[in-house]
Amino acid sequence: MQIALDAMGGDHAPGPIVTGAVQAVAADPELRVVLVGDQAQIAPSLPGGQPSDRLEIFHCSQAVGMDESPVEALRKKPDNSIGRCWQLLSEKKVEAIVSAGNTGAMVAGGLRLRRFLKNVRRPGIAAVMPTLRGPSVIIDVGANVSPKPQHLFQYGVMGEIFAKHVLKKDKPTIGLMNVGSEEAKGHDLAKETQTLFKASSLGTQFIGNVEGRDLHRGAVDVVVTDGFVGNVSLKLSEGVFEFIMKTVFKELQTVLNVERDTALKALHGLVDRYDYSSHGGAPLLGIDGICIICHGSSGDKAIKNALAVAASYARLKLNERIVQELEATLPVGMPEE
Repeated sequence: MQIALDAMGGDHAPGPIVTGAVQAVAADPELRVVLVGDQAQIAPSLPGGQPSDRLEIFHCSQAVGMDESPVEALRKKPDNSIGRCWQLLSEKKVEAIVSAGNTGAMVAGGLRLRRFLKNVRRPGIAAVMPTLRGPSVIIDVGANVSPKPQHLFQYGVMGEIFAKHVLKKDKPTIGLMNVGSEEAKGHDLAKETQTLFKASSLGTQFIGNVEGRDLHRGAVDVVVTDGFVGNVSLKLSEGVFEFIMKTVFKELQTVLNVERDTALKALHGLVDRYDYSSHGGAPLLGIDGICIICHGSSGDKAIKNALAVAASYARLKLNERIVQELEATLPVGMPEE
């Protein structure tokens, strides 16, 4: 199990990124990590300052900044760490890639190679969301802001496979994010996507439209949406969670007159349960290979978990399952592009 890790990606790279890789290989004896980036910056964070048989360095001289234009940076910096990760994946030298770097550059790198799974026209980023009925998945959260109906349908199929095999949901239900639950609501994109779902073998699992307030209620196991709405929903959820946690902490201290350490202890389990670092990262589904995109502020814990998640998806043969189900569920007459 060999995974390429963008050692230069993220707000705090390369230190915590490399440390996370060290922890990951210590926890999984079958895992090998290729650290992609500037060797002079990576080496000091390795045990003894040297690579080992399961921690290899693939040197490259450039990195894409978090605030850089993705396409322009990939073009002007041919020896960047994100591009080299994609190169290793396309050459089948690794089974997965992981990065906490520029999300746009990660997606653009995959689009530029066009190494998509059969019947997938555009990849989508899937994110696990906490709900009152257990975890659900929302797709897409940022890869495709202008999808076509067939793209959204493919996201639903990939999300259903993810929910079934990763979240262990039996016959996952699918909903389409819309401005209302009524069938006639929404723009043409939503209406045409509904038609595709109803005409497919997933028609019995597709419940129709869901609203933003249904996201954390657990109304469905898979929420399908475009990358713009999905990204806003994800960031809004993160912001609301942070606001609520800080508000509850303040109330525990002031209204209930609880000691600071006691208040922290009371919230610790809840924060750990929903902390993004516990999930590692979000998969870019539809790529021929495993790609995990991590939060820009990821520390060593998040990177360790992201590498473990990447390895588990490869072992589950998630992509093979996606190809099989897409082949079986394509509605008759669905346009290719």
